[in-house]
Amino acid sequence: MLPKKKAILVSLCISVVLMLAKFGAYFLTHSNAILTDAAESIVNVLASGFAFYSIYLATLPKDENHPYGHGKVEFFSAFVEGALICIAGLIIIFKSSYDLVFPKQIFQLLEGAIIIGSTGLVNLLVGYYLIRTGKKHRSLTLEADGKHLLTDAVTSAGLVAGILLIKMTEVYWLDSVISILLGIYIVYSGYKLTRTSVGGLMDESNIELVKMIVDILQDKRHDPWIDVHNLRAQQYGSDLHIDCHITLPYYYDLNQVHSEISAIDKLINGSGEHDTELFIHADPCLPECCHYCKIQNCPVRQHAFQGEINWTVENATKNKKHFQ
Repeated sequence: MLPKKKAILVSLCISVVLMLAKFGAYFLTHSNAILTDAAESIVNVLASGFAFYSIYLATLPKDENHPYGHGKVEFFSAFVEGALICIAGLIIIFKSSYDLVFPKQIFQLLEGAIIIGSTGLVNLLVGYYLIRTGKKHRSLTLEADGKHLLTDAVTSAGLVAGILLIKMTEVYWLDSVISILLGIYIVYSGYKLTRTSVGGLMDESNIELVKMIVDILQDKRHDPWIDVHNLRAQQYGSDLHIDCHITLPYYYDLNQVHSEISAIDKLINGSGEHDTELFIHADPCLPECCHYCKIQNCPVRQHAFQGEINWTVENATKNKKHFQ
């Protein structure tokens, strides 16, 4: 089984077990705060199930209808998970607000705290496992699910502290107050996850990836690579797509141009962490390029070399040559 499928399947199975444990704790205590954690665990199960299906789709090979692959479904999966988290948080806030006005008796808080604390520890371990696997295999779905579980672990820790405080003070209305605060935190976490997924669906550029590519090109640049601009990078699941414009000497024939572009392709795929599909547009040099062109004994040079222009994220991503 592929590592991504294995990781999300582990998450799904554990989420089901923890959900049952949390609802058991709620029926034992009747605590509104514990119900908050149990309700969020339903989201964990639904999100993990949808994530498993999205990872299955993302691993399908490219076809005629999907020439860029199926990786974007991971952004949609993260969006659904974020939306579910927000909805769960809002329901928790409204339910807890009602119980704050009309309180009810709660029981066996210490036993409930032990159960919730144990589930939080498990979520912490599984969350870090998913995030590590997601970063390794460029899976936004795994990272999103892992961050969700870390959020759940944080809320569980806060919940345990709150339950112990209620146990010591016997101020039972704190149960609803703690639940409302946790609900607000859950909504905020869901918003951040949704924001990331929308950025991916809208083809928001991956700045970290762009910086890595620019650093590689700058560090290993060849003299004929006079200028690079309009560099963009996008991630479709585990697939990376980069396109840019490279300025080469205008007197190069097609074989020379192809050779330089192939060298860039090998450099990126040899130095980067993952296989990358590059689309490189070759531009002919102009006389204005001469002052930063390092080619020695150039037969058509019109201006003396003045100094190299270092490529950075700021100037390599602009859609214009560096003399413009």
